[in-house]
Amino acid sequence: METPGSALEELLSKALNQRRVTVGVYEAAKLLNVDPDNVVLCLLAADEEDDRDVALQIHFTLIQAFCCENDINILRVSNPGRLAELLLLGASGGAEQPADLHCVLVTNPHASQWKDPALSQLICFCQENRYKDQWVPVINLPER
Repeated sequence: METPGSALEELLSKALNQRRVTVGVYEAAKLLNVDPDNVVLCLLAADEEDDRDVALQIHFTLIQAFCCENDINILRVSNPGRLAELLLLGASGGAEQPADLHCVLVTNPHASQWKDPALSQLICFCQENRYKDQWVPVINLPER
């Protein structure tokens, strides 16, 4: 069994290839408003500097509340630099960086019942942490 960080890396790689990733706080909020039933995972990424950004923390709180209300699993990524690498290399081969990588949503398309072992492992990880009253578990992506 992989570590949760490795499972997340694998999931993001597949989801990017299938164009099932939404990046950015504003874009995520729009998708959550329109189609929350197809969101299977929400990633929130912030470093120590971002932790002092009050506006970003308010956005995170609202997104977390919405995800909890709609049974969407949430993970907090502790190394946003590595997340940015994965998203940028997977999406466009290393093109210029989008402005906001603080929130990432992974969706499940209507047409298919997308089942993925990495997603299943991450959902189990989230559920196990909820049993421990940790509603937004922190995950560390492996460095390359």
